[in-house]
Amino acid sequence: MQELFKEIASIVKWRELLWQMVGREVKARYKQSVLGYFWVILNPLAQMLVMSFAFSIILRIPTNASSHIPYSIFLFVGLLPWTLFSNSLGSASASLVGSASLITKVYFPRTILVVSTIIAKIIDFLFASTVLIAYMVYYHIPISFSILWIFPIFFIQQIFTLGLSLFFAAANLLYRDIQYLLSLILILWMYLTPVIYPADIVPDQYKFIFQLNPLSVIINAYRQVILGGLEPKYSSLLIALALSVLTLVIGLKYFKSREKIFADNI
Repeated sequence: MQELFKEIASIVKWRELLWQMVGREVKARYKQSVLGYFWVILNPLAQMLVMSFAFSIILRIPTNASSHIPYSIFLFVGLLPWTLFSNSLGSASASLVGSASLITKVYFPRTILVVSTIIAKIIDFLFASTVLIAYMVYYHIPISFSILWIFPIFFIQQIFTLGLSLFFAAANLLYRDIQYLLSLILILWMYLTPVIYPADIVPDQYKFIFQLNPLSVIINAYRQVILGGLEPKYSSLLIALALSVLTLVIGLKYFKSREKIFADNI
């Protein structure tokens, strides 16, 4: 934990560089695109519409406890945080490889490369969330004070994301096969996470798998506080928090242990 606090202090010290990298990441992505940042909204919207048609009309997946909620909104509440997680992890894992010239020439905390990528994806997430807000207004989904729980839930998600991102960023720089392995992991992980289906249809004998999957707990918690107007299940959220913090500590430790040989492996 001491190493974690030391790294946080280092990032705060270099915060101006962090925000410059975030700005560069955001501006460069759609610099020569005709639609520009509209792609941030269009991509998840198109994915949601296609998946809603496939899973609610063709396969008729129920929403169970949220049966009064249109499936498109039920899906989007799970799809948005999942997309944020998968995009953050995918981009962060390539952040060191893509910044080879900076790593070999300039000194700065290397964790900034990972953190700046994740922050840029959070900005994308905020833009894409406007679609969900519009849907909720259109379908007259009631909002209660329990929705304030999204802030600690979101914080837990980012702790978990950062921990995995640090691990995969360092591993991918040393072993380039990691990027292909990660793509496979994310595909399988999505189907083991209640993104397209409700958690309460999972058979009892397999629910322990979902309890040990922080993303399952997090997405289920989002649905409870946004769509159900309820408080999240505290015990599950505490387990997710503990696993997320442990993941961050392990990810940072691995990242720092390999940091000295980054330049040799560019």
